[in-house]
Amino acid sequence: MTANNYIHFFRETSPYIHAHRGKTFVIAISGEALMNANFDGIVHDIALMQSLGVKIVLVHGARPQIEQRLQQADIKAVFHDHVRVTDAASMQCVKEAVGATRFLIESALSMGLPNSPMHGARVRVIGGNFITAKPVGVRDGVDFQRAGEIRRIDSAAIDVQLENEALVLMSNIGFSPTGEAFNLSYQDVATRTAIALDAEKLILVTEAPGIVDDQNNLLRSLSLPEVIDLKARLKKSGGDGSDSYALLASAYQACRNGVDRVHLVGCSDDGSLLRELFTREGCGTLIMKDYSESIRAATIDDVGGILDLITPLEQKGILVKRSRELLENEISRFMVVVHPEGTLLGCAALYPIGTSNAGELACVATHPEFHNQGIASRLLKSLEENAVQNGLKTLFVLTTQTAHWFREHGFTEAALSDLPSEKQSLYNYQRQSRIFNKQL
Repeated sequence: MTANNYIHFFRETSPYIHAHRGKTFVIAISGEALMNANFDGIVHDIALMQSLGVKIVLVHGARPQIEQRLQQADIKAVFHDHVRVTDAASMQCVKEAVGATRFLIESALSMGLPNSPMHGARVRVIGGNFITAKPVGVRDGVDFQRAGEIRRIDSAAIDVQLENEALVLMSNIGFSPTGEAFNLSYQDVATRTAIALDAEKLILVTEAPGIVDDQNNLLRSLSLPEVIDLKARLKKSGGDGSDSYALLASAYQACRNGVDRVHLVGCSDDGSLLRELFTREGCGTLIMKDYSESIRAATIDDVGGILDLITPLEQKGILVKRSRELLENEISRFMVVVHPEGTLLGCAALYPIGTSNAGELACVATHPEFHNQGIASRLLKSLEENAVQNGLKTLFVLTTQTAHWFREHGFTEAALSDLPSEKQSLYNYQRQSRIFNKQL
């Protein structure tokens, strides 16, 4: 990376650094991810995030580590309804595996060799009996013995440690008031902890790069209705015991109970955590609490709804007036945000400019009852992704009253001479619109 590229990249990450400072992230790492060759890189990135002011609760799994201990002890693993039946002998293996795994994580977070990413990090790792658990009990005639469920997360105690700038490390073991230890699901620990702490993000790091579709394409973002649909399809096909189903279930539970964002990130690519959290593009699957609407290409049936959105803004002179006939002819240029009940919440259009590799963003509007919910921001992101896919390098926008919003979203003011010649000749001097552009 050249010096100029490095400076550009560092500046591009600064809005995310500011946004994340002081926020609480719960990061869950699967046992498989802990055995991945990129484990040290994940630890380095977690330490860097904490140094940038992020409050981190780190939850780890230990499934393959437990399996290894069981094999060594010649104990057969028994599952029922996707839950491990944990007798006394199996619980001893769980304790040994979890203890060794925890030791590995603490050791990695304690490194500080010169000329290494951990030099000077000084991460203070704090653990404790933050989880009160209870037995699963008997279900379908099966006694799960030392398999447990979470009764309570001691969020107050965790908050004290986070305020003291410690990293809180939590394992998949909880204790009952009588002192018994129970084997828990690490994803359940992470999800319940994120909810209890009212965390900004829940981040699940596993072998999977995220959620993929039937053609194995990574799904970059999902609404809650889409999560419900995917879960139903997996269950119908017998995949309700899959890792993908468990990830979707955790994400849905977290978002439905107050967590703003859930990120599903792969462990194999170096820097995946940083790319997901500190770049616009990301690299995993993002699921948002307030992202229950869908963003899609507009159809001819949307013309009436778009007119309802833009007419009040046209009357105020914020937008250029468009007739129904013009909208019908240009509907392929529009994208819309649709509420699950069918209401159009927002719209925007992208027009390629002549033969240049630039495009014009136009007709950005949001339903007045849904302002300040990030709808326009998410719509802009989708349009930018669409522009990149179509080979566009620059976005232009002409505005009279919303310059501040476009500045906040990475646009910079430009001159008339910066517009492609095809657009310069169409500039309306009577409106005196300000010109902004953004490099994609």
